[in-house]
Amino acid sequence: MTVSKDKDEQAAPRMIVADRVCKNFGALQVLKGISLEVSRGEVLCLIGPSGSGKSTFLRCINHLEQVNAGRLYVDGELVGYRQKGDKLYELHPRDAARQRRDIGMVFQHFNLFPHRTALENIIEAPTQVKKVRKADAVARAHELLDRVGMADKANAYPAQLSGGQQQRVAIARALAMDPKLMLFDEPTSALDPELVGEVLQVMRELAESGMTMVVVTHEMGFAREVADQLAFMDGGVVVEAGVPREVLANPKHERTKAFLSRLL
Repeated sequence: MTVSKDKDEQAAPRMIVADRVCKNFGALQVLKGISLEVSRGEVLCLIGPSGSGKSTFLRCINHLEQVNAGRLYVDGELVGYRQKGDKLYELHPRDAARQRRDIGMVFQHFNLFPHRTALENIIEAPTQVKKVRKADAVARAHELLDRVGMADKANAYPAQLSGGQQQRVAIARALAMDPKLMLFDEPTSALDPELVGEVLQVMRELAESGMTMVVVTHEMGFAREVADQLAFMDGGVVVEAGVPREVLANPKHERTKAFLSRLL
């Protein structure tokens, strides 16, 4: 499901193409044929009730979860599999990891290494995975900490930081791998309300810089202001999608109306 765009936007290369993506956990079918596209530089916000499949779909994009049917492409490359004839073969874990390193992911819970400083958390993946020289990784980490408003916290440990500060370090850590796509799985839902704004501001600035982003969120104001597309998911399907302001102001599907009536 895609949003109609003007002629210039239609020419933008597609960063994500999901074609009838299905995902099961045993007998439970969590995704039931998700089809959508995200162009390079766009922000897609996914909204919907808990259990609707939003986070599972996000995890399928970077192959943390294997799809059971359908196809997922990121930047023109089939995610997690190679195709030979009509058959799909799962990638070797090394090749899947290579794909994944180009996709940054920020989780609901920050997942920082508690025994490493903010700086050490950020340089870990570039030095270990990409074999970046430590001096270069440190210089880049300082740039990123400054970018997320945490320049003075380079030597602080996670326990010394607020939730909002930890999440900003987590964003800097993801950016340190120079991803072409950023995935956010409810990045503010574990934060105290007064800390939400500082994380959303970093995400706004990322969007303004042209980063392609998929964001699972309950922050409707952010979705309205920042997203290019808004998709409402329920029961493992995309129920309704479109321009955020239109979907939020005039939802067409009864399930969307019922969900938004509890939030807005």
